[in-house]
Amino acid sequence: MESPSSKRNTTPSLFFQCSHLVLPWLTPQELATASLTCTTLRNLSTSITLRRASDASRSLEPLPIPFHNSLDQHPYAYFLYQPTSSPSTNLLRQPWGASSAHHDSDTKTRTETETLSLCFVDQSGNCGCEETCGGGCPCVVGFGGMDGVVFECGPGCGCGLSCGNRLSQRGIRVKLKIVRDRRKGWGLFADQFIPKGQFVCEYAGELLTTKESRLRQQTYDELSSGGHFSPALLVVREHLPSKKACLRLNIDATIIGNVSRFINHSCDGGNLSTSLVRSSGVLLPRLCFFASDDIREDEELTFSYGETRLNSKGMQCFCGSSCCVGVLPSEQT
Repeated sequence: MESPSSKRNTTPSLFFQCSHLVLPWLTPQELATASLTCTTLRNLSTSITLRRASDASRSLEPLPIPFHNSLDQHPYAYFLYQPTSSPSTNLLRQPWGASSAHHDSDTKTRTETETLSLCFVDQSGNCGCEETCGGGCPCVVGFGGMDGVVFECGPGCGCGLSCGNRLSQRGIRVKLKIVRDRRKGWGLFADQFIPKGQFVCEYAGELLTTKESRLRQQTYDELSSGGHFSPALLVVREHLPSKKACLRLNIDATIIGNVSRFINHSCDGGNLSTSLVRSSGVLLPRLCFFASDDIREDEELTFSYGETRLNSKGMQCFCGSSCCVGVLPSEQT
């Protein structure tokens, strides 16, 4: 018969065997607390922290996106990763730092919204994937291009991710890194040369209703008044030729999003341009970033947050451009 003392001796062993499955789900605070328990958990927590710092995307992108910080004791920024935007979710935890993580972007499930049965075509009435999929897309002539809008294939087409007209749907395929700055905090930088016109990333986060976005903005304004909180709620308005707003997208990457949440503002417009990307079979467009000029390796990626400046007491801008106005753009949502 097994003695009580022997049971006590085997319990820690079983816990340590399972700890590599549990620790990746912990927040930084919880992980730090666990590391104080014993040497074994401290070593495991350290390895998980190093893996988190080596890839902000949690292995959900084709290439790892590391953090670099030589200024303070923050090895990474904690947030829940989502490669593309989707409606508000109840996602509260997500594993990060597990040793078995691997990159497999072409087979992962990418969230799609409400579907249609049409394939968008260009201004000449041609399907962008015709050469790749042999003209199998059920294209309907009559959908033309618009300024600031890119049309791509989607669920309504007969082609896959290898189609040349799905460039923004394959994840982030340029090398990027997240670097800590003394004044700006975290920022997104190029880790390779990026040619003009290259797709860089999507602005991914939670898709909110206007009511939800206004409530969150009120909360974020209160939190950011102390100067230690940087929200990432972006409002996008798509206009008709008449200049009347016809669609409003509220994308919140503050808690759930991708690495685009680290892109800082520049008053001169930055080196990234934004386009709404529409895909056949998907109701809502996605906001995507493209290089507006050749971008050098180690150059920070920036774009303009907007022109509306209703809050003269807003957060200070450190973009350093010759036309910097000193305050980050803000607006009443």
